[in-house]
Amino acid sequence: MVESSAPQYDIIIVGAGMVGALAACLLSQPSSIKKAAPLKIALVDNSVATPFNSDQFDPRVAAITEKSRQLLIDCGVWPDIKSLRTSPYLAMNVWDAESTGRICFDCHDIHLPNLGHIIESSVIVDTLLNKIASLDNIDFICPATIHQYQKQPDMITVEMDDGTCIAGSLLIGADGGNSKVRDHFNFNCKQWDYQQEAIVATIKTENPNQQTAWQRFMPTGPLALLPLNNQGDLHHSSIVWSQQPSTAEGLMALDDGQFCDELTRASERCLGAVTSVSRRYKFPLRQNHAVDYVLPRVALVGDAAHTIHPLAGQGVNLGFADVAALADEVTRARMRDIDVGDESILKRYQRRRKPENLATMGAMEGFKNLFSADQLPLRLLRSLGMSQLDKMTPLKNEIIKRAMGL
Repeated sequence: MVESSAPQYDIIIVGAGMVGALAACLLSQPSSIKKAAPLKIALVDNSVATPFNSDQFDPRVAAITEKSRQLLIDCGVWPDIKSLRTSPYLAMNVWDAESTGRICFDCHDIHLPNLGHIIESSVIVDTLLNKIASLDNIDFICPATIHQYQKQPDMITVEMDDGTCIAGSLLIGADGGNSKVRDHFNFNCKQWDYQQEAIVATIKTENPNQQTAWQRFMPTGPLALLPLNNQGDLHHSSIVWSQQPSTAEGLMALDDGQFCDELTRASERCLGAVTSVSRRYKFPLRQNHAVDYVLPRVALVGDAAHTIHPLAGQGVNLGFADVAALADEVTRARMRDIDVGDESILKRYQRRRKPENLATMGAMEGFKNLFSADQLPLRLLRSLGMSQLDKMTPLKNEIIKRAMGL
């Protein structure tokens, strides 16, 4: 039984990764509503994030679009992120392993300083959590293992394993692809397995990365090399190499030298030889989409609501866009003196985000299927299509602007 004296919050956020921490920062901002007090927020996580380490790269990186960067600016953390480590990329070079098709995007064609930033997850989380620590209206409860949730008409209570309880008007599940919030409240999901696994690591290459994102599409899965910048040293890249499970297992079993040789061949020496590799990590690729993102007093954001193939690096950006839309709707509710956990408010958030997320997921699924097809007519179509698109500069520029959220 939950104690009636449980601390009361406006919003409880479960999950203090990039998306959950951003949600806390955005929602905590001073209200534009006259005489309205800032929202009182609890941010709960069961483990302390791995801190940023300037001596080595975090293998988990995010390709942050300009739209997402603006949200980090709004939270006041962008200067701190820049002071740690960011890697702007100026171009993107995509090619088909089975044909001559190739397309290149360049920031100069759209008169912008870059196409986005490759940023280590630990950099983003560290800066957001430091910001949260300075805010009086956010309580960061960590480490804390949640024992159970209890939904009541006017609130949700959260009981921890140690017996402590908190209560809030709105619960936000930002606890990732294996969301326990989603599972506890029995959100219905549509999911399927890509029958692929992704290998991630940091590599060093013979030639500098040219501040360019490189992506080679192969029938077995895409290989992405994302540029990293360590105080002007451009010889490092973060890789995301999607492969069939048996092949991925074999690659993981190789020693570092053998793995570098395989990666050099797979990348067609676009950056010369791969000379070293960090510790490698492997994870299965699955797509998952909640049929509904919301229930009364409960909302899912980020990977808790939808996971997507990493081939275009859009996962975190979709999560950030979820948070921005939800924060807008919470502000709208407060302006109209409506409970922030009211289902009508949450459904507005769902109506804004679900179509865009489904469209992006559908596009990524189409790309994956097109480039994994081995039939000769489709290979010729891919080659012709990429070559023609590369010549259509206005259309190509519109595509990259849309990808940047502009």
